[in-house]
Amino acid sequence: MGADEVLDVVDEQDRVIGQAPRGEVYARGLIHRCAFIRVRDSLGRTFVHRRTADKLVFPSLYDMFVGGVVGAGESYDDAALREAEEELGVSGLPRPEPVLKFLYDSEGGGGRWWSAVYEVRCDLPVNPQVEEVAWHAFLTEEELSARLGEWEWVPDGLAAYERLLARGV
Repeated sequence: MGADEVLDVVDEQDRVIGQAPRGEVYARGLIHRCAFIRVRDSLGRTFVHRRTADKLVFPSLYDMFVGGVVGAGESYDDAALREAEEELGVSGLPRPEPVLKFLYDSEGGGGRWWSAVYEVRCDLPVNPQVEEVAWHAFLTEEELSARLGEWEWVPDGLAAYERLLARGV
């Protein structure tokens, strides 16, 4: 989605209160919706990637989720499947399963957004979008854990990951 794509603007209870172009939503720090999908392969490894340098939000940072903004009128569930298939470069994924949802606050770094976190298993060969993904690999939990202190991670993804760990998921 580009800066002119229209998003639902929501309140602190995740109720739609209007719509605005993505660029305006970011510039004004309006609350909107995002879907994060943790992708695991048949061995239980997590898909990890580094975002491209030209991303609007968190360029060149590492992420353990694929995902993005939820379009105007789109459901979290539909956005999760769309984003996972687009970013992984696959079709025919099972529908991602919802795990949790929270209001993320970037504390001055771009606003707040409702973050719906999903999980999906991907046994298909991935071919990530070059516009979205600069590098990728499937990492074991031990490998991912070891990189947490070494790599610079997207803060909203890290917040989602910490919530999953706290829940034992």
